[in-house]
Amino acid sequence: MNAPPAHASLSLRARVDADWPFILDVWVASWRVTYPEIDFEGRRDWLLRRIRELEEAGAVTLCLFDAQSALAGFVVINPADGWLDQICVAPDRFGAGFGALLLSAARNVSPRLIRLDVNADNARAIRFYERDGFSRVGRGANTLSGRETVMMEWRPQGD
Repeated sequence: MNAPPAHASLSLRARVDADWPFILDVWVASWRVTYPEIDFEGRRDWLLRRIRELEEAGAVTLCLFDAQSALAGFVVINPADGWLDQICVAPDRFGAGFGALLLSAARNVSPRLIRLDVNADNARAIRFYERDGFSRVGRGANTLSGRETVMMEWRPQGD
């Protein structure tokens, strides 16, 4: 785990086509740590299609780069409905504040509401979202794995 990021040495920008290999690599590596029994390598094409479909529907993909221009993480959120479909941090950056920076970027895109679902057995992620002000609002199921999910929501205080 790296030290907390120095904000001046980071850059956040919208995804460009040259980012695809890095986005896919970070996504596979991150999920491999969380669920080693699932073949995320075999889901690269799915993720590429998924993000493209989301972007065609109005979602924004933001990429966070470190001082060496390496992709530290990314987030995919639709400003129209606040749906956060993907947030992913490189595993060697877990716990170093990159996820919080990506959530902050998501709030800039969708300042009134963020909705997401998270696997119910992913306690680390649920704690992360709850510490960041998200509330549990329902349950569901992951369409790919069938795993139970927790629906979570964030709204600004006072709303």
